[in-house]
Amino acid sequence: MAHIKPALVENIRKDIENLNMYNETPGEGITRILFTEQELKARKYIKKRMREVGLEVEEDAIGNIYGTLKGSNPRLSPVWTGSHIDTVPHAGSFDGMTGVVGGIEALRVIKESGLRHERNIQVIVFTSEEPTRFGKGCLGSRAMAGDLTRNGTNYLVDEDGKTLSKVLDELGYNNEQFHLIKKEKGDVYGCVELHIEQGAILERLGKKIGIVTAISAPTDLIIEVEGTQEHAGATPMPVRRDAMAAAAKIIIGIEGMARTSDNPSMVATVGKLDVFPGATNVIPGMVRFTVDMRSDNFKEKEQIINKIEVLSNAIGDIEGVKTSIRIVSHEYPAVADAHIVEVMKGVCDSQRKEYNLMVSGAYHDSMFVSRFAPFSMIFVPSRGGISHHKDEWTDYEDIKSGVDVLAETLLIMSNEKENTERNE
Repeated sequence: MAHIKPALVENIRKDIENLNMYNETPGEGITRILFTEQELKARKYIKKRMREVGLEVEEDAIGNIYGTLKGSNPRLSPVWTGSHIDTVPHAGSFDGMTGVVGGIEALRVIKESGLRHERNIQVIVFTSEEPTRFGKGCLGSRAMAGDLTRNGTNYLVDEDGKTLSKVLDELGYNNEQFHLIKKEKGDVYGCVELHIEQGAILERLGKKIGIVTAISAPTDLIIEVEGTQEHAGATPMPVRRDAMAAAAKIIIGIEGMARTSDNPSMVATVGKLDVFPGATNVIPGMVRFTVDMRSDNFKEKEQIINKIEVLSNAIGDIEGVKTSIRIVSHEYPAVADAHIVEVMKGVCDSQRKEYNLMVSGAYHDSMFVSRFAPFSMIFVPSRGGISHHKDEWTDYEDIKSGVDVLAETLLIMSNEKENTERNE
């Protein structure tokens, strides 16, 4: 691929800094929650930038934004890139925004290079990748995958008691067109999402590009341990049925299962623990805790769940407590398209950029896109592996490097012939 122009760092920096202006918590990180005043202003800014670089702009019934660079044969299925602009509270400047700003810059580069491309190339702003407002993430891409229906929007409620359906109505989105959001296999030729790594692997390796081969899907569990609430001083140790002591042993066991796995993508985290009654001088009678487990191997997750059940029952018998496990979610991992991965490897080689093949431990909109289209992702380094935090940082030169790989990859894909086997 010859004569494609390089991305401009100043464009990337300017757009990210401008997006930072739309923020509910100045000085305390970036807070831009779905369909709030600041998020709506950010949407307006992004649509303006899309038009400035010559893209046609549309929105669907859940607010996914499409910026289209027309190809010479728009009847062919399009090539996608993009990410999100909403954040968790007190977040950084780069999670999601890098893929949107980088996608717009990549399409600008392709357009101004004057190189022919048959397929339309589209940059997508996916609605609400973060679960902050309605308790469920990837709303836009879920709807594309058919995992969120119009009726389902009636059951997603924010802290003010408003349903997603009500909010969409108030903003003027046409619920009668909600069914048009869904994509079928073959509707999209392929998708490449640019994203910050949100970990420190690339930084440790000293490499600027990560090529994602799979996305580890989350499995969420809630485990309850029921013992006997008693006086902390008057109850001898041999006769206690301490829910907290039993829960601690289960938690340590779960950590051991993840640590001893041969699969480096296998992780398990207990992030929330509720103790009842929660008094200093009372033996806990009930403990409830969450388990967030992720892996690129669905079968391994199933095996770990079975092991957790066996462990919990055994500890329950020993400690004289009752245990129960509820599976809240159990997602399949997304495996990247081998052809797109090979294209990106070739682009990195031609641009003399060292890359690392890697699994994404965090989930992204691409996980739902994978249900109807071939995909992969490009990672760029995160300083210190910090993300979802005001200190999140990725060097603008590193983002430019990722955009250069993205632009050439999109251009190659946009001139490829249809391969129906990849959409089977």
